[in-house]
Amino acid sequence: MQQLLTMSTINITTPQNIELEFELGSLGDRVVGTIIDWLIIFAYVAIILVFANFGNTKTSGFSFLLFLFFLPVVFYSLLSETLLNGQSLGKKVMKIKVISLSGEQASFSQYLIRWVFRLIDFAVTSNFLALILVAATEKHQRLGDIIAGTVLVKTKLKTNADDTWYHSTDATSYHVTYPEVINLKDHDTQLIKEVILNVTRTRNTMLALEAQRKIEQILNIRSKTDEPLVFLRTVLADYNYLTSLL
Repeated sequence: MQQLLTMSTINITTPQNIELEFELGSLGDRVVGTIIDWLIIFAYVAIILVFANFGNTKTSGFSFLLFLFFLPVVFYSLLSETLLNGQSLGKKVMKIKVISLSGEQASFSQYLIRWVFRLIDFAVTSNFLALILVAATEKHQRLGDIIAGTVLVKTKLKTNADDTWYHSTDATSYHVTYPEVINLKDHDTQLIKEVILNVTRTRNTMLALEAQRKIEQILNIRSKTDEPLVFLRTVLADYNYLTSLL
């Protein structure tokens, strides 16, 4: 997997042989995001403790219930990143997310490895190891990221989100341009989204053209427009519309 680093960005060649550029999440982004997550956990624990004060703590049933309530605290990072596509609530606020070094959405096993190594990155070393590694490594990775093969990237665009891809405002009158898109896989649509985001940020139209050719090859179709970015937006809109009917 070819990877090139320039300043605070990373170029990743995907399994589809398309090079995407991502802006890396900074140490500050990660620290503030972690603090926000801690505040959320603290608030949750405070509510549970208040609830416990009103309960009958001598009963075994109540103790078990209290145990269940505290499980989300232990698994907060793993659950949130799995359910929110690589983001905790703190990461959402800071507009950063975890992705695989392949450029695709990280797998559950990668999230699990990151969660397991939180014990070393944060608990055992009092956050020291994580801070040193994120600051010193070229991809801003903590130990869990290095072992899992993941990296944190920024999701914020300089342009308006409405310009990123086409949104159908009236599904009842929507016309499908490429019905073949129903055969796309989840990783294909994820690639299209990442390409659109990258082109919107970097203005690299050749990237859109490369992605167009890949999609045309996969679906055995030809673009009905001379604008690769318009083609990609239409393909994504068609896919979203068709899958919503299933």
